[in-house]
Amino acid sequence: MPTQGARTATIERKTTETDIRLTLTLDGDGSSEIDTGIGFFDHMLTHVARHGLFNVNLAAVGDLDIDDHHTVEDVGIVMGMALNQALGDRAGIERYGSATVPMDEALVMCSLDLSGRGLSVCDLRVPVEQIGGFSAQMAPEFFRAVAHNAGITLHITQLAGDNGHHILEAAFKAFGRALRQAVALNSRVTGIPSTKGVL
Repeated sequence: MPTQGARTATIERKTTETDIRLTLTLDGDGSSEIDTGIGFFDHMLTHVARHGLFNVNLAAVGDLDIDDHHTVEDVGIVMGMALNQALGDRAGIERYGSATVPMDEALVMCSLDLSGRGLSVCDLRVPVEQIGGFSAQMAPEFFRAVAHNAGITLHITQLAGDNGHHILEAAFKAFGRALRQAVALNSRVTGIPSTKGVL
């Protein structure tokens, strides 16, 4: 549950492949300190924080001598766990969020539901395999890990674009903006925003 009413969570997760510590505050100002050892990934996560107005403090050490897979996926797992914890019982939230973000020639839509049911449908067609030290195919893996561990129904769809950097930047920005809408508190929402009474 959130600490003393603040929608904040700190998660530490250590495996034989990664060692990650993340503190997430939902009602922040978009500031972040992020170090995963993967420069482009840090850049993308900074966009999530900035456009989501989340405060994020993240330190991750992974087996980058092998590749970036374990680090990117495990950061997604930890971010999802932190989101789930910070949201608590999800009472009073908007629940749904959607954003379509242009980045030059690229256009990406993100729609999500804080449904309690983890599902990710990620349709990104990135024309390059690698951007810096980041494998483009890991973007869908990151979003899947977040969605499954946070209980988010997540759809990300590329509408246009042929530059890999632009496509992924639009996707991460759209995710941050859609998530900001969904986690927002609405004084008109009483209790859990579901006819089931639980999310």
